[in-house]
Amino acid sequence: MDELDRAIVNRLQGGFPLCARPFAAAAAELGTDEATLIARIGALLANGTLTRFGPLYDAERMGGAFTLCALCVPEDDFERVAARVNAHAEVAHNYARDHAFNMWFVLATAAPAGIARVIGAIEAETGLTVYDFPREAEYFIDLRLAA
Repeated sequence: MDELDRAIVNRLQGGFPLCARPFAAAAAELGTDEATLIARIGALLANGTLTRFGPLYDAERMGGAFTLCALCVPEDDFERVAARVNAHAEVAHNYARDHAFNMWFVLATAAPAGIARVIGAIEAETGLTVYDFPREAEYFIDLRLAA
């Protein structure tokens, strides 16, 4: 990552401009142009530096629910299970980990009852037990990269 990439990651974590041309406004703050900012975000997504670019919604404040889930997936079945899990629109983040619980993902649903429904569907589709880890406390972590 170069200095501009670090500045992009640092700036865009703090909110995105709400205006007619948000990329142009953010680019101006970063001392670059709209096309460059869009291309850089695309490159950061393509090379895996960023796994996601988009808004974060507080599902609970909107009447919904979210939870962290884990699976113990046999390595030789990992891709199939990941495809089934990721096929659910309610799945936000999905990460592989080097642990017995080797697949972790976040579910966000429009209503609290949706959590059990989606977990049940994933279990039926994969043949695996989904371990549900609902939030007990909330912490905000803000990653800032040194220039």
